[in-house]
Amino acid sequence: MGQNNYVEIALKHNMQPQIFVGFGGACCAGQRADGERGGVIIFDCDGVLVDSEVIACSLLAQMITGLGRPISVKETMTRFLGRSQKDVLVEIEGLIGRKLAPEEGEADARRLMQRFREELRPVQGVRAAILAVPGKRCVASSSSPDRLRYSLELTGLLDLFDPHVFSAAQVKNGKPAPDLFLLAARTCGAQPQVCIVVEDSPAGVTAARAAGMRAVGFVGASHGSPKLGERLRLAGATLVIDDMRALPGAVAGLLA
Repeated sequence: MGQNNYVEIALKHNMQPQIFVGFGGACCAGQRADGERGGVIIFDCDGVLVDSEVIACSLLAQMITGLGRPISVKETMTRFLGRSQKDVLVEIEGLIGRKLAPEEGEADARRLMQRFREELRPVQGVRAAILAVPGKRCVASSSSPDRLRYSLELTGLLDLFDPHVFSAAQVKNGKPAPDLFLLAARTCGAQPQVCIVVEDSPAGVTAARAAGMRAVGFVGASHGSPKLGERLRLAGATLVIDDMRALPGAVAGLLA
C-alpha cells in the first residue's frame, strides 16, 4: 500500500473550544515541567498533528471503488480510522476478494504524496499547544515511517519531536493493540501509567487504555464531529477536546 494510512472523514464542525468529561482512568523531546513524574505525552500524527484525514480517506474510497467494491467515505471512516497500514491492506484485500498488485499500491501512494504536497497543513494551533504542554513528548502513529516523517517535515513539526517518532511498522500489532504506545513509553524511559496519549481515533484510544495510559481525545481537525467525540469517549478517552488551545490545560489537569 505504499505510504498510505487510511483514516476517517466527516463534516467539519464550527464549535467553540470545549473540554468534555468522559470515561477513563485516572528520553524524549521537550523538558518535563513536573520534574518528578517522568511521564511522556504521546501524540498521534494524522488528525492530531497534521490535518490529513480528509485527504487520505477520500483517496482510499476512490481507490477501493475503482477496484470494484463501491464504498462511501463514511464506511471508509468506520472501517479504517487509526489502523495500521498492514491491517488496512488485509481488510481491503478481503473487500475486493484478491491480493493487491504492488503497482496498485505504489500508484496510490504517489497520488497521496502529491495531495499532501499541495494540501497538507498542520492542525490549527498545534505548534503552540505542543510547546505549552508540560512534560516530555513523542509521536506514535499508524503511518509508515516514511509517510510519518514526510508529514511532519511538510508541516514544520518534525523539529519538535525528532528523533522520538514511532511508527506501527516497528511493532507486531498496530492499534488497537497497545504495542506501539508501550514501545514509545519504554524507549522514552517512562512507565505507562504516567503517560498521556492524544488521539483522534477510537482504535488509538483503545490502544492507549490497553497500554495502561490515559487518553485525551481530539476532534478539532477537519474530519472531527460530535459523533466522533462520543466514539472516543466510549473507547475510554478521559477527556475530549475540540481545539488545540484546550490541550495544555487538559494535560496539566491530568498531571496534577
